[in-house]
Amino acid sequence: MNIILLGPPGAGKGTQAKMLVEERGMIQLSTGDMLRAARTSGTEMGNKVAAVMDAGELVTDEIVIGLIREQMEANPDGGFIFDGFPRTLAQADALEDLMKEMGQTLACAVELRVRDEVLVERIVNRAREAAAAGQPVRADDNEESLKTRLMEYYKKTSPLLGYYHAKGKLKRVDGLAEMKVVKASIGAILD
Repeated sequence: MNIILLGPPGAGKGTQAKMLVEERGMIQLSTGDMLRAARTSGTEMGNKVAAVMDAGELVTDEIVIGLIREQMEANPDGGFIFDGFPRTLAQADALEDLMKEMGQTLACAVELRVRDEVLVERIVNRAREAAAAGQPVRADDNEESLKTRLMEYYKKTSPLLGYYHAKGKLKRVDGLAEMKVVKASIGAILD
């Protein structure tokens, strides 16, 4: 079963994906993680990624789809969680084409619904707790950065909600519920 986790920054997508990996043996495809791994891999694709990133440019959709293709080829049985991809309608179309080509299908896109003001509070608290515990604080874990990231999400990614709704694939979960309740809600969708 292949799924997409959608939601604004700080909604809990990464946390829920990790639990699905641990409990259901799914494979998390986080574009950020894949790009970091590719950059140091020494492969042809990795060298492309490194050159683009070193130039301070954004990695193209073509490169990201290439990385996803590599992962799908390495794990032909599927069970993927797409986390942080697709972010645009063009990426959603490219992913759909790739899945068809690979003989895979998308079960659903799960939206973790949250309110912006709660997200801001959550992110600021996460940074405060990390600092208090002497742990590194993510550079973008502050109110201004989050507002910029939210604006980017609403401009580019939120159209995906309509895209997947029109395909009958969109499922919604209250992302503000307790972590275990969110996990159970996602589990109920997958079962």
